[in-house]
Amino acid sequence: MQFRFENHVLDTDRRELRRGPDLVAVEPQVFDLLLYLVRNRDRVVSKDDLIAAVWGGRIVSDSTLDSRINAVRKAVGDNGDEQRLIRTIARKGVRFVSAVDEPPHATDISAGPRPSAPPERQEIHFCTSTDGARIAYAAVGRGPPLIKTANWLNHLEYDWESPIWSHLLHALAAKHRLIRYDARGNGLSDWDVADISFDAFVRDLETVVDATGLERFALLGISQGCAISIAYAVHNPHRVSHLVLYGGFARGVRKRNSPADIETADAVLTLMRHGWGQENPAFRQIFTTRFLPDGTPEQMKWFNDLQRITTSPENAVRIRQVVEDVDVTHLLAQVRVPTLVLHCRGEAGVPFEEGRFMAAGIPGARLVALEGHNHLILESEPAWGRFLEEVETFLKM
Repeated sequence: MQFRFENHVLDTDRRELRRGPDLVAVEPQVFDLLLYLVRNRDRVVSKDDLIAAVWGGRIVSDSTLDSRINAVRKAVGDNGDEQRLIRTIARKGVRFVSAVDEPPHATDISAGPRPSAPPERQEIHFCTSTDGARIAYAAVGRGPPLIKTANWLNHLEYDWESPIWSHLLHALAAKHRLIRYDARGNGLSDWDVADISFDAFVRDLETVVDATGLERFALLGISQGCAISIAYAVHNPHRVSHLVLYGGFARGVRKRNSPADIETADAVLTLMRHGWGQENPAFRQIFTTRFLPDGTPEQMKWFNDLQRITTSPENAVRIRQVVEDVDVTHLLAQVRVPTLVLHCRGEAGVPFEEGRFMAAGIPGARLVALEGHNHLILESEPAWGRFLEEVETFLKM
């Protein structure tokens, strides 16, 4: 079934939105929201209607709902000021106001709200690394395999639902068999481990790959996961078809020849030792502010809670020390895998120069400079659509 409006085609069978000949990258939940608005365009739909149809009646904050509506507007070339296609009716709700051509015998919209498709369910498994550490990993979605390397503090269950990670994870799982894992010392993996080191992180990735039985796959590294991905790709070039590196670095903060940055890193480690596990999020807010300077209050709260839930104060310090001393610059020239590097120009957590340095050292790597300030790309950012488009185009090559 296809709905046509302006120069767009909304295809319900393929779950695709096209603008002219171009495919528009949309997160599954955003697609469901747009489809619901189009099908119910004869009336104003309330917040409760949207929550019942798209979120299955779960509790949803106003900021989350607003961000999804803004994402729908962006996908169809509209905005909150113009409201050419999607109009907000004060204290009532929203309505899709564009003329729509639909195929004959389209489902009668008077039948009431349609439930959204059930979300994909991830399968969580465990594997054992070479030193006996149990590593939790999850698989979800269908399509070409894509493995995401662990980065600074993950939690397989918490990330899947959070407004920080869910849009990215669900979008990737919509087109790929997405496999990700919690690194040792955090999340659902073993916390009580003797070895927390860069080499151990690489071995854990190798263990997860072997547990999946995959012979060849694309590899996604984010933040510190970029260095781990590079090391794996250099030693296993026959298994990695594509290498995607976002917001990352080849050299940690203590390897960048900046005394001021090292002094700051020392101060942060001291604060982590004394304040990480407290209920008061003031200490963890240091990382949240650096990683999500443009985040909403809800997103910042989620990230604050994520850090406390994901690991202990002792492990947070140990992991941070490893990350600060990372240096894979000697491996860059040895990468023989097609590589895409993406980095935000105004990034506060990891300077853009580190992304540029990484891309310049990898033979044939392509650098995409995104507009934004956040270390973790958010769905509400202008760069989100381009990020998805660049990654999916690259993975199809």
